[in-house]
Amino acid sequence: MTGESAPQLGAAPPPAAARLRDVASSPVREILALTQRPGVISFAGGLPAPELFDAPGLRAAFAHALADDRFGHTLQYSTTEGDPSLRAAIAARLGRRGLPTAADDVLVTSGSQQALTLIAAVLIEPGDTVLVEEPSYLAALQCFQMAGARCVPVPCDDDGLDPDALAALIRRESPKLLYTVPTFHNPTGRTLTLERRRALAQAAARLGLWIVEDDPYGELRYRGEPIPPVAALPGAEDRTIALSTLSKVLVPGLRIGWLRAPQALRRALVVAKQAADLHTSTIDQAAAARWLATCDLDAHIAGLRAVYAPRRDALLDGLPDALPEGSRWTRPDGGMFVWARLPDGWDAEELLKRALDREVAFVPGWPFFPSVPDRATLRLSFTSHTEAEIATGLDRLRQAAFDSRR
Repeated sequence: MTGESAPQLGAAPPPAAARLRDVASSPVREILALTQRPGVISFAGGLPAPELFDAPGLRAAFAHALADDRFGHTLQYSTTEGDPSLRAAIAARLGRRGLPTAADDVLVTSGSQQALTLIAAVLIEPGDTVLVEEPSYLAALQCFQMAGARCVPVPCDDDGLDPDALAALIRRESPKLLYTVPTFHNPTGRTLTLERRRALAQAAARLGLWIVEDDPYGELRYRGEPIPPVAALPGAEDRTIALSTLSKVLVPGLRIGWLRAPQALRRALVVAKQAADLHTSTIDQAAAARWLATCDLDAHIAGLRAVYAPRRDALLDGLPDALPEGSRWTRPDGGMFVWARLPDGWDAEELLKRALDREVAFVPGWPFFPSVPDRATLRLSFTSHTEAEIATGLDRLRQAAFDSRR
């Protein structure tokens, strides 16, 4: 022995990095953990309906990917950019939806959440400003905050972000980028109108703004006609990073997402992904590519719409009796969410405590606000329960609201 003391077992770990100190855990994930017990009807998570998963089609796709003449490739390391056939299928899908895309424009990611993380790693320095809708997708706020960004809200109404307010904020804040979910927004369900999309694209070109357009829900439309993506509009074509996922239209467990980026950014995004995980799961990409090549995605999505639309209607029809008089809520044309506001003086988190006692759950709205929260707001998802279960859940919510008034 040299006289040096040995390290003590059980010593406290080093402190977490400073970038994590102001990033709170997701209340959505915590509430989901509370609702795992049998009997709870949860409007909390944005979960696809598991009974609609194409397990037979995916089983066949994985079997094909694991065939004797393929497993040596599909179980091996792969390229960072992604499976070529999957990238080609994604590009073709985007093209059919009005966004001309080449396979080389696409970077496959481990879910669209990783796409956000890569964008933050490549574009954001500590102290940079990111403009976001108010309210905004919670996991995006977490991602930007962990990168050290200052998230500044853009005022919004029922038609989405206010273009005049956006232009003023761009001039005042000199933001690094704008993050938007323009179609069936999370958490509100609203959709940015075509007129405002054009105004956003023109402002981006005129004022030098980069846009991150997140579109996980756009194919889940139950009424109305599709609206072109922002990335396809004049002025935004070379200033927009578009991202999406198979999680909402196929299955979330594959963790297949992607981003479509202008050439000027693609190399940096690929390097960031190499540093993060080398590449997305080879076997999952191969199975996803096979499923897209052999199954009818349009027909599958039509089946989702046929189930989800009545569930949305059941939720909307039941809210007048379930929520206190004077409450207001959105009426989305698609997606997975309805956003509600209780009357002044109500606190959705307090209502949630009583709701959990009645075995029903939702997400309080306050975590979705990047600045001053509105504690009277809440988000409800309608996709993972039948109409009968939704009716039962809303009756429990009505009882919880009555308990809160006493």
